[in-house]
Amino acid sequence: MAESYPELTPANVGVAMDLLRGVVNQTPVMTSSTLDARVGGSVFLKCENFQKIGAFKFRGAYHALSKLDPKLAAKGVIAHSSGNHAQGVALAAKMLGIQATIVMPEDSTPVKMAATAGYGATVVKSTAREREQVSAELAAKHGYTLIHPYDNSDIILGQGTAAWELFDQIGELDYLFVPTGGGGLTAGCALAAAAKSPSCKVIGVEPVSGDDAGRSWRSCEVVSLDRVPDTMADGVRTRFIGERNLAVMLEHVADMTTATEDQILEALQFIWSRMKVIVEPSSALALAPVLSGNYDVQNSRVGILISGGNVNVPGEEMFIS
Repeated sequence: MAESYPELTPANVGVAMDLLRGVVNQTPVMTSSTLDARVGGSVFLKCENFQKIGAFKFRGAYHALSKLDPKLAAKGVIAHSSGNHAQGVALAAKMLGIQATIVMPEDSTPVKMAATAGYGATVVKSTAREREQVSAELAAKHGYTLIHPYDNSDIILGQGTAAWELFDQIGELDYLFVPTGGGGLTAGCALAAAAKSPSCKVIGVEPVSGDDAGRSWRSCEVVSLDRVPDTMADGVRTRFIGERNLAVMLEHVADMTTATEDQILEALQFIWSRMKVIVEPSSALALAPVLSGNYDVQNSRVGILISGGNVNVPGEEMFIS
């Protein structure tokens, strides 16, 4: 299956890394002695919440837009996203002088919607189920190029630079846990691991209510859910995985697992309260199976991909006594 996408190679993540150096933030890696003691291993959190736009999505967005044919770029781009991809495309387009239109579900996190508009993109609201159709109609009408949030080779390669950078920072790992929605980050990180840490087992993590990628990985074909997953991890509310993402994952991902909403919340609370880092629930998703003990990582070096930190700021009533 992977042979259908010859551009999706471990080496090409390195090429993307060369392009993005000096453009993306080199995000920090954080550790916690409390976390290490609890799980019995050495855990390294790659904090993409400190990336531009507050999420890893900027990496793929800038990489994809920078590779566009100038004639296509002149006509503008369109994307559909609940938030982080929207912001990534909006900022990358602003930096590269490209017009961007973003179709966002009406129930997108307000801070993400406001930031997308703030970067200069035109925001079009739709229902979550109709966003792809609306995007396709607008692309056909105006000649926009669709920048798909995950089923796009340049997006995948760009997202993989987060893991490539992590391996540069801390060396090889035994495990790398990655939050999984459409599969762009998971596929990219798996390619990076194949190049930088071949013995590392890449584990994709999904909410229990949105395990389409795991089902697809196990059946070796794309499995679509009949509804948008009901989960606090809004960044991974996808109904199906991308074809090229699955192709890479079948070759390079060691396992797929899930976390309950309670486990995601526990991981979120741990990161916020014990590590003093603001992350969004989708980020906590990657830590959940490790923190809960569902995955035994004793005596192992473990990477956790913290995907983003875009959450609503509490209202002023929270600060009034």
